[in-house]
Amino acid sequence: MQVPLIDLKAQYLSIKTELDSAVQEVLRNGHFILGPETVKVEEEMAKFFGVKHAIGVNSGTDALFLAVKALGLGKDDEVIVPAFSFFATAETVTLAGARVVFADIRPDTFNLDPKQLEAKITGNTKAIIPVHLYGQPADMDEILSLARSKNLRVIEDCAQSIGAEYRNVKTGGIGDIGCLSFFPTKNLGCAGDGGMLLTNNDTLAEQMKLLHAHGSASKYIHSLIGLNSRLDELQAAIIRVKLKYIQAWNEKRRKNAKFYNNNLKNAAIPVTPEHVKHVYNQYTVRIPDGKRSKFQAYLKEKGVASAVHYPIPMHKQKAYTDLGYNISMPESEKAAQEVCSLPNYPEMSEEMLNYVVETINSYK
Repeated sequence: MQVPLIDLKAQYLSIKTELDSAVQEVLRNGHFILGPETVKVEEEMAKFFGVKHAIGVNSGTDALFLAVKALGLGKDDEVIVPAFSFFATAETVTLAGARVVFADIRPDTFNLDPKQLEAKITGNTKAIIPVHLYGQPADMDEILSLARSKNLRVIEDCAQSIGAEYRNVKTGGIGDIGCLSFFPTKNLGCAGDGGMLLTNNDTLAEQMKLLHAHGSASKYIHSLIGLNSRLDELQAAIIRVKLKYIQAWNEKRRKNAKFYNNNLKNAAIPVTPEHVKHVYNQYTVRIPDGKRSKFQAYLKEKGVASAVHYPIPMHKQKAYTDLGYNISMPESEKAAQEVCSLPNYPEMSEEMLNYVVETINSYK
């Protein structure tokens, strides 16, 4: 049996009629940028997340970059980010002209360790970017408490956590700004690149709206230097269709994860605190003692896909070592050597789940 890591074709076929109709309607209307679909998806996403403002942009990376820029961060400002995440979390801070300060992660949840934060704060620190990695919310109580006591801003990287909840509040609406990604493999993905900014702050919302459209509030009138980062109408229409299903899809991911948790052997399963609602954008286990490569080769031989998110922590990437980052982040470095993501998507059949479990449990 072949079990892919994710099956986007199966997802498309499950809602084909609705998706095709939505795309055709955009093509018939002939309005492709900043049109009615974008207005509607922004309204619907704001309602879904329980925030005042949602602003569509053209990628999750741009969402992070625009969040940093909207806060006015730049030269000599420092932003704390976890060392273990997708590269965009740090890259966007550097591109904005600010300095990245890496902090280590918790070994159980893979998220930013609040205990590591205070020692990282200096007089130049202006913001913290917690990442809700793999779809599990970070420790927002501790992070927000420290941030507020030090007058720091909090940007949530929610690229993998759409619909996840921390103490019954959806991620993205907890900090000052939430950043979403609609990359196709995300739990709410479009048919290309797409992203969104969330905030309850009117001033920040206005700034981000300007920044994402060339610094312009009206045609050919530019009040600041911005960029072209607009969610297009086709992607907005696709997201609107999928948004109707995201809660059910997330629940199926959680159901799959529970099955794995209850039945898997030969792998260290994820740890999820009771006060969070994980969406398992990735179901990621640990394979310790340098055995991951052999384990993945075995899975591949048996037709089970797997992936490593992520093999090199950011502070060890050449882009940052060339900038003089020579630091130790032991938990991030250990995680990079051990993490392994298994198939988990809503369209997985019971037969597939059983096959993955049986295959892993037979591994020697």
